Amino acid sequence: MSRPPTFTPPPGTVALRLDSRRGEFAALETRPAGPPRATALLLPGFTGSKEDFLPLLPLLADGGYRVLAVDGRGQYETPGPEDPGAYAQQALAEDVLAQAAALGAGPVHLLGHSLGGHIARAAVLREPSAFRSLTVLSSGPAAVSNGQKDRLALLSQALRTMEKGAVWEAMQALESPEQMAGEHAPAVPVDDYLRERWMRTNTQQLLTTGHELTVEPDRVAPLAATGLPLHVVSGQTDDTWPVEWLDEMALRLGARRTVVEGAGHSPNTDRPRPTARALLSFWDRCPA
Repeated sequence: MSRPPTFTPPPGTVALRLDSRRGEFAALETRPAGPPRATALLLPGFTGSKEDFLPLLPLLADGGYRVLAVDGRGQYETPGPEDPGAYAQQALAEDVLAQAAALGAGPVHLLGHSLGGHIARAAVLREPSAFRSLTVLSSGPAAVSNGQKDRLALLSQALRTMEKGAVWEAMQALESPEQMAGEHAPAVPVDDYLRERWMRTNTQQLLTTGHELTVEPDRVAPLAATGLPLHVVSGQTDDTWPVEWLDEMALRLGARRTVVEGAGHSPNTDRPRPTARALLSFWDRCPA
């Protein structure tokens, strides 16, 4: 689970509802001081939300980009139905295409963190022309590691048999008591916010997307065939997809590869400044 250092938007970042042909999505937007070089759309991971990108947004806007982070269907402040089909990967990919179109900026740079990387990849495979580039952040070539499969199976069982608040308490008891590492120490206590985010995320979304993380097939070859500029970013360590898997995936994709030193599964919160520098360097070199 990504743990944002704060859930308060920084100056210049506004909360809004992005209206699209697939409905409204909660979003955070940051714009540069002048005309944007391009627009970027950021997708959070499993149990995450748009707030996971708060440390990145002003840094990317300072680089000249209009940036929007969104809650996907059923995530935190974007409501969703109880129908499992609403959270199937292809349905969520259609949501991303609708979000990109609603931005009214032509092809956008797309970034997906963890689960969001798989959803972003599915959107690109459906309609590559909607995007200028794809960055997968701590997101692997196929299903998660065996250890994560076991954890997701336990979570699924708990969600089906326990009250959701009790599941949260059990999850917290298993968390390390150490403070979150990284260049941003928590600015305010976030435990209440994290619990609220968990409680407001649709349970069926968690069950469906959690299962899909355990069965995702390898889609590296068709992604490489799109010809889109690709970027694989991760921390130095990752127990969801081992770093060596991400190294190999980047080679197979012919993608740019960035390893953010001192970061784990969430470079966006662990080391936002070097992560932002890597993203800006990649986007700046993409064809218009």
